[in-house]
Amino acid sequence: METPRQHDFPAEIPSPSARLWVGLCIILSIFAVFAAYTIHEIRWLEDFQVNVVQKNRKASLELLRLQNDAYLLAISLRDMTAARARYPIHEWRPEFIRMRRDMDDAARLEGDFAVSTPASSDKRSQLRRALHDFWSSADSVFTLAQRSNEAKARALIQTELEGKRAVISEIAARLLVLNDQAQAEATERISAVYGTVKRDVVVVIAVLFLLALGTGLYTLEANRKTFARLQHLTEQLQSQSEALQKLSWKLIDVQEETLRRVARDLHDEFGQILTAIGAMLSRTGKRAGDGDSNRDGALVQELQAVQTIVQETLQTVRDQSQMFRPAILDDFGLEQALEWFAKQFSRQAGINVRFEAQLRNGIFPPEDAIHLYRIVQEALANVARHAKAQEAQVTLKEHDGELDLEIRDDGVGFDGGSNRSAGDGLGLMGMRERAEHLNGSLAIESAPGKGTTISVRVPLRKKTG
Repeated sequence: METPRQHDFPAEIPSPSARLWVGLCIILSIFAVFAAYTIHEIRWLEDFQVNVVQKNRKASLELLRLQNDAYLLAISLRDMTAARARYPIHEWRPEFIRMRRDMDDAARLEGDFAVSTPASSDKRSQLRRALHDFWSSADSVFTLAQRSNEAKARALIQTELEGKRAVISEIAARLLVLNDQAQAEATERISAVYGTVKRDVVVVIAVLFLLALGTGLYTLEANRKTFARLQHLTEQLQSQSEALQKLSWKLIDVQEETLRRVARDLHDEFGQILTAIGAMLSRTGKRAGDGDSNRDGALVQELQAVQTIVQETLQTVRDQSQMFRPAILDDFGLEQALEWFAKQFSRQAGINVRFEAQLRNGIFPPEDAIHLYRIVQEALANVARHAKAQEAQVTLKEHDGELDLEIRDDGVGFDGGSNRSAGDGLGLMGMRERAEHLNGSLAIESAPGKGTTISVRVPLRKKTG
C-alpha cells in the first residue's frame, strides 16, 4: 500500500518577489529616463538662454552703441557744415577716427553675439558695406579739406556723407527690430519647453502613481493570499503538533504501563521463583550436611555458593523492579520515593545525592508523580554520565500552589549553544514532555565549570475531604 505523498507546503506558496522586482525595475527605469530627459531639457534651456538670449541682448547693446555713434556723427556733420563753423573740417579727423574704431568694434561684437539668421546676416552685410562706404566718403571729405577745398568738402558732406550715415542708422534700427523678434521667439520657445516639461512631469507622475497603485494592489492581494495559505499551513501544523503531542503522551503512558508490568513480573513471578529455588537449595544443603559425615563436603559448599548467587540475583531483580516502577511511589508517595531513589543512586553511582523536601498541603497522585520521578531519574543519570560531579542535590518544595522540583550538581556543566549528542537531546526532550504533560514547565541553567541546574514547576493539587 502506497503512503500518501507529503506536500511541500512552503513550495505551494507563490512568491510575489519576481513580479515585485519587475514592477520596481519599471518604476526605477521610468524615474531614470525621466531624470535624464529633465536634465537634458534643463541643460538645453541653460544653453539656449546663454547662447541665444544673453548673446542677443549683448548684440542689441552693440547695435544701440552703433546708433549712439551714428547720432554723434550726425551732430558732428551738422557742426562741420555750419556757416560759422568753430573748427576747420580737417580738425575733425581725430574725432572721426575714434568714432570709426568704436563703430567697427561695435559691428564686430554684434556679429559675434547675434544669432545668425538669413535676414539678419543680410542686414549685417549691408551694415559692413554701409560703414565702409561712409568711411571712404569721410576720407574723401578730409582729403578735400586738407587741400583747402572746404566748400567741396561741405557739399560732399551734405550730399553723400549725411545720407550714408542715415543708412547706417537705419540698418542698425532694423537689426534691433530683428533682435527683438529673435528675443520674442526665444521667449516663446522657452515657454513652450517649460510647458512641455510640465506636461511631461504630470504624465510621468500619473504613470508612476498608476504603477505604484498597481504594485501596491498586487502586493496587498499577494500578501492576502500568502497569509491565507500561511494561516492554513499554521492550522495544519498546529493540528499535527497537537496530534504528535498526544501521541507522545500516549507513548509515555504506554511506557509507564509496560514498566509497571515488567516491575510487577520481576518482583512477583521471578522473585517467587528465585525464592523457591533458594529455599530448595537451603533444604538440600541441610540434608546433605545432616547425613553421613563421610559424604563429599564439596557438594555442600557448591550448594551454599549457588544459594548465595540466587540470593544476590533475587536482590538484583527486586532492585531493578523498584527502578522500573518503585512500589514505594504507589504506597507512600513522591517524597519517600525520591528519598529512596537518592539513596539508591548514591550507593550505585558513587555520587553523594542530598534530598530535601518541604511539602504541606499538596498531593500528587501516583499517575502524575511517576513523571516527576522519571525526570529526577533521567537528570541524575545525565549527572552520572556527563557531569563528572562529586555531589548533587534534589529539592522538592511547595510554593504558591505549585510544586518546585530542582536537580542541581557541581559538575563540569555545558554551554547552552554547544552541540550535544542525539541521546542527550532526546533525554532532555523527554523530561520537557513530561513536565508539559503535567501542565508545567522545565528550565535548564548551565555554564562550563559551574554545574547544571534543572528546574521543574508544576501545579499542585489540593487535598479534598
